[in-house]
Amino acid sequence: MNIKGLLSMVLGWLVPGLGHIVQKKYARGLVFFVSILAMTGLGLAMGGKIYPFQTENPLTILAFFADIGNGTVYLLSRLLPIGLGDLKLVTFEFGTAYIAGAGLLNFLIALDALDIAAGKKS
Repeated sequence: MNIKGLLSMVLGWLVPGLGHIVQKKYARGLVFFVSILAMTGLGLAMGGKIYPFQTENPLTILAFFADIGNGTVYLLSRLLPIGLGDLKLVTFEFGTAYIAGAGLLNFLIALDALDIAAGKKS
């Protein structure tokens, strides 16, 4: 692994699509940024929860790993009152699923940026 690949992957994890933009894949990076941000934003608007690391329930551990895929949004949720979740809303579960899905997709996007930097993909 080269340093450019690792940097692209970390930047792509922190901000969706940034790993591609750094490698001059502007259209792809913009599509990824808008898509992941829209998915996360919709999840938050629906009252979804961003899970911190908890050991009481194994499913919350899995949710935590999915949620840290959101990068900067996850870090902001630990500092600001966002992603607290509103269990009273009928859309709570869907919102939580959108946030987790966006995080998992962002992991794949960051790995795609690493593959491009390594020359395995164009």
